[in-house]
Amino acid sequence: MYKKLGLMFLLGASASPALADTYMDAAWAKKACNAWNASPVLTKQLVDVDINEEVAGGYSWINNDAKRGYKLVQMYRSKCGEQTKVQLIIQNKNGAAMCVAAGKPDGKKMNFNVDYLMHASDKNWACMGRGSFGCGAMGAMMTGKLKFKGPKGEAMKVMSPFEAFLKVAGKVPGDKASCPK
Repeated sequence: MYKKLGLMFLLGASASPALADTYMDAAWAKKACNAWNASPVLTKQLVDVDINEEVAGGYSWINNDAKRGYKLVQMYRSKCGEQTKVQLIIQNKNGAAMCVAAGKPDGKKMNFNVDYLMHASDKNWACMGRGSFGCGAMGAMMTGKLKFKGPKGEAMKVMSPFEAFLKVAGKVPGDKASCPK
């Protein structure tokens, strides 16, 4: 038993859920950033999908950044309140939509023409994270399971990557017993 706990400690694993990162805290956000970068759907399709056919040549999701060079994605658990939100900073790096930083918001101003703020109940984050029936990106937005502020039309045009992003929330474990500090 002690050998197993010692090995778990050395590997950085948690011996109990109480020792896990709090769901949607800064440490959790860093892991979500890594999961984003490991997803070919997020890193590639958000560069390749043309979201504005009306503009000659169009432009991709990642390049719709208000000429700042980044997009912000912020999220939080509804029961914990907006003051607990975390942020992912996404940039075009060598032709890929990469998460370059994550954690507590760093003071960058949200521009809801290009940035996203989302929140949901723990139950709905879990459902969306599993990709369960009725909890896909489209369903979650339409039924109000996911509260969403940002460019909804743009999100609709990148539904497959948006769905992949919501699944990231389910792939990254975290303790939901308490709210992030």
